[in-house]
Amino acid sequence: MTAPPHRAHPAGPGRPSPDTQQGMRRRNLARVMHTVRAEGRLSRAAVASRIGLTRAAVSTLVDELVRWGLLEELGPERPGRVGRPGSALAVSSRGPAGIGAEIGVDHLAVCAVDLRGRVRSRAVRHVRDRARAAGPVLEQLTALVRQVVGEAETEGLWPAGLAVAVPGLVARDALTVVRAPNLDWHDIDLGGLLAVDMPLTVGNEANFGALAELWLDDRTPRDFLHVSAEIGIGAAVVVDGRLLRGTRGFAGELGHVPVRPDGPACACGGRGCLEQYAGEEAVLRASGLEPGENRVGLLADRAAQGDARVRSALTDAGTALGIALTGAVNLLDPESVVLGGALAELAPWLLPSLRAELARRTAGPACPVTVSALGPQGPLLGAAHSVVRGVLDDPAVVAERT
Repeated sequence: MTAPPHRAHPAGPGRPSPDTQQGMRRRNLARVMHTVRAEGRLSRAAVASRIGLTRAAVSTLVDELVRWGLLEELGPERPGRVGRPGSALAVSSRGPAGIGAEIGVDHLAVCAVDLRGRVRSRAVRHVRDRARAAGPVLEQLTALVRQVVGEAETEGLWPAGLAVAVPGLVARDALTVVRAPNLDWHDIDLGGLLAVDMPLTVGNEANFGALAELWLDDRTPRDFLHVSAEIGIGAAVVVDGRLLRGTRGFAGELGHVPVRPDGPACACGGRGCLEQYAGEEAVLRASGLEPGENRVGLLADRAAQGDARVRSALTDAGTALGIALTGAVNLLDPESVVLGGALAELAPWLLPSLRAELARRTAGPACPVTVSALGPQGPLLGAAHSVVRGVLDDPAVVAERT
């Protein structure tokens, strides 16, 4: 993996318009892929019926997808059925895989997800990344990527792309970290520092966490706020199933919403930001605990044991979260707020005061607050699945790369 990185984007100037014949073909290839992935073990005739194309047209599309290694044939669709059964199709368990990576304040993580959505390889390295130069961090991340890709390749997979989740602001080019206060990174071009020979995109960790919720949990509504935390606190806004990114791509910086304007100084340069009251380190300080490798586990254990000081700190953190979320809930009227990351594990002690604050401050009925089943794995999984979705949404990119 030594070639210069590709600067990949969801749509480029070379892509045909969806109104052209070639554009229609690409769209129909995607419809076939999504239909088979959603339902599985469908014959060509069944796929044609689902998407409203002729059997001949679908058969041609399927032949291409099989040739590219995206679909595989499993044998008869339903043995014992009257007439000759069709050959059942399934998304391939080999071929392209999405590689997801996460740069955290105290860890690096990488995983490979196949087109069926299964995690096939994962690697985590616990290392303190705060205030480290980006170069050494990215060297270690590259080594983890190579390890995971190597393991995936032994199972017949190859990397369709790499998506990296970071705890900070990412420019519209989806490659440059404009500002990550808790890493002390400013204007870092990951595209120029990560030596990987696959398409690369970089995104905010809260955004990837929200996408994981949207794609991997059928209960998640199409309009919601996703809030996640480590040292910092991020949020993502999903409207009608799409991320609301903002003009510069910076939407969702909930951690730097001031809850007390005269509060303590924050790494962002402001004062009284939410992170100073509900971030992991802030809660540890309020609890009188020293930060260790498993900060969230320590807080959860102490709270479960009835430690009054820890429970008080978590109650105050929930109140601060409620204050910060009030404006977003009143402005956007989401169907729900979803707590992810460290907040998911600490939810039993955060939720009472958070819900009470929202109920007291928001207009109309209280907005439901739910807890992510993905927890801290959300951003990593969302990153990997974003690559997989890219293949499903435009399967022809595979043919263009091979």
